[in-house]
Amino acid sequence: MAFTIDKADPRKPIGDRFTGKRFEKGLNVTLNSVIFRSSGQDLTTAGTCFEMASRLLEPALLALAVLTVCGPTKS
Repeated sequence: MAFTIDKADPRKPIGDRFTGKRFEKGLNVTLNSVIFRSSGQDLTTAGTCFEMASRLLEPALLALAVLTVCGPTKS
């Protein structure tokens, strides 16, 4: 006695899974949860990139400002 299944074999929806929109959303979620803390505002893609770049550059600019102030005082 054999069982017959009327349904076709399942297929992997690779074309639906890997899209640019899903990649961008996954990247934003990963970066906001691991590296950056989101401001909680709904920003455009350009605004999000600008916010991430500023969060990377702010510590470097602060360190340069500290070095600029401390440099002339050492005699």
